[in-house]
Amino acid sequence: MIVKVRFIPNEIIVEAKPGELILDVAQRAGVFIPTGCLMGSCHACEVELENGSPVCSCVNVIPAGSDHLKIYIYSDPIW
Repeated sequence: MIVKVRFIPNEIIVEAKPGELILDVAQRAGVFIPTGCLMGSCHACEVELENGSPVCSCVNVIPAGSDHLKIYIYSDPIW
């Protein structure tokens, strides 16, 4: 199964497989997500899924069950 991932506000669409790390998919698409610890503790890489759930992109994967996914990228001026 292939999932079309759309990064907002960049409006970049890339294909991914369920189970791929969100951060890896973003990097492959040329979308910058800031990182810190790369273990999900610092929340520097936090993004928001289309259902409103905030997740750390370094430890969360593209979910199965849908053929498309919107991921909202926001920047924290502190990072």
